[in-house]
Amino acid sequence: MPDSVWFYIIGIIILLIMTIIAFFLGITYRKRVAEREIQSAEEKAKKIINDSIKAAEGKKREALLEAKEEIHKNRSEYEQEVKERRAEMQKQERRMQQKEESLQQKETTLDKKTDALEKKNEQLTVKLSELDKTRDEINDIKRSHLETLEKISGYTVEEAKNYLIKNLESEVTHEAAMKIKDIETRYRDEADEKARELISLAIQRCASDHVVEATVSVVPLPNDDMKGRIIGREGRNIRAIETLTGVDLIIDDTPEAITLSGFDPVRREIARITLEKLILDGRIHPARIEEMVEKAKREVDAAIKAEGERATFETGVHGLNPEIVKLLGRMRYRTSYGQNVLNHSIEVAHIAGLLASELGVDVMLAKRAGLLHDIGKSIDHEVEGSHVTIGVDIARKFKESEAVIHAIHAHHGDVEAKTVVACIVQASDTISAARPGARRENIESYVKRLEKLETISKTFKGVDSSYAIQAGREIRIIVKPEEISEDEMIILARNIANKIESDMEYPGQIKVNLIRETKAVEYAR
Repeated sequence: MPDSVWFYIIGIIILLIMTIIAFFLGITYRKRVAEREIQSAEEKAKKIINDSIKAAEGKKREALLEAKEEIHKNRSEYEQEVKERRAEMQKQERRMQQKEESLQQKETTLDKKTDALEKKNEQLTVKLSELDKTRDEINDIKRSHLETLEKISGYTVEEAKNYLIKNLESEVTHEAAMKIKDIETRYRDEADEKARELISLAIQRCASDHVVEATVSVVPLPNDDMKGRIIGREGRNIRAIETLTGVDLIIDDTPEAITLSGFDPVRREIARITLEKLILDGRIHPARIEEMVEKAKREVDAAIKAEGERATFETGVHGLNPEIVKLLGRMRYRTSYGQNVLNHSIEVAHIAGLLASELGVDVMLAKRAGLLHDIGKSIDHEVEGSHVTIGVDIARKFKESEAVIHAIHAHHGDVEAKTVVACIVQASDTISAARPGARRENIESYVKRLEKLETISKTFKGVDSSYAIQAGREIRIIVKPEEISEDEMIILARNIANKIESDMEYPGQIKVNLIRETKAVEYAR
């Protein structure tokens, strides 16, 4: 081999040997360094453990000291508490001793009082026996005196008693009659003039026109041939009108007129407008009738709303629920004793406002209550119950004030009027209904009312005859003078008036006029 190759191989071998030696030297060095670090770490760990042991022993000593101090403190507090409890127990013992002593003293006192009461009871028993003896003696004396009085007077005890009672009754009757007369005179002097002034002022300042309406409406026809067209073939047209409107059509011998009959004034008005439109249009058949009925309903609804708004505008009552305004408008087609209910309500509102202003009461509240007092009449043919009850329910439903509700409830005396406004509405309603020409009655009910007035008057003892005069506004009664005295006439008139108020219904007021006449007739011969 060439020398260069040997040198090259020897160099590689030497390099490998040196690398191996360096590797072993590095391992030896790292091992020594690691041993030194491990030794150093062990020394540090021992040091930390020693330090921890020393710190733990110090904390242990501190904890022992604190525990000893806490035990000492608790022991001191316990001893103090024991001392306080002992002192409290001693105080309670002293109190108990004092109570026992006081109880003993009270028992002694009670014993003394019991002895005294027994002595008093004995004394009372003796006195009661003495009183019984005295009472027996008094009764004997009284009996002897009564016998002596009976012999002297000629009356027995019962006869004398009846005689005294009779005299006393006559005196009391006279005094009661005079008292009633004085009270009536005083109140009449004080209130009559003022009441006349207020009522006359209210009536003079309120002038409303009233239309007398009935349960029928008359529709004029251009000629009698129109009757046949309204009836239609086999009556189909008239049946359609009656079915759609709920109103009866009366076609009789009356020339150029048809009568509409129905108790619901709104339906009657719808039927009237429908017929007038059909007559003007000339085309009368079921389809056209249905169309005209719908148009008439819309017109009547608009008229109802307009009438309700007119009523609120005329009276100045605002803030009403729209449904109440519509109900007010419906009263335009409602009558009571021939008096239009809406006009009557407007008049009552005006009169109530005038009276309220004179009396210094809330005018708007009085007007509101007066306008709504008959609101129940707008639907009383649709809802069960009196118009007063229906009106109260309507007012309560639409959140009216309690003052208005009470005025509605009390305006016919169903409940007692407890407010000034309720009294004003009651008076205004009577004024509006009772004034001449406001209402009309049929002859049958008028005659029955007069007969009932005379019948009620004749049920009282001492009445000879009675006559209803001035269209039932006055009842004139002639009494028997031998049975009814002058003083008893005042009481009898009051009793008859109360009986009429409780048994009859009437507009306005009825005057009860009693006449007692004594005649003496003799002939000179």
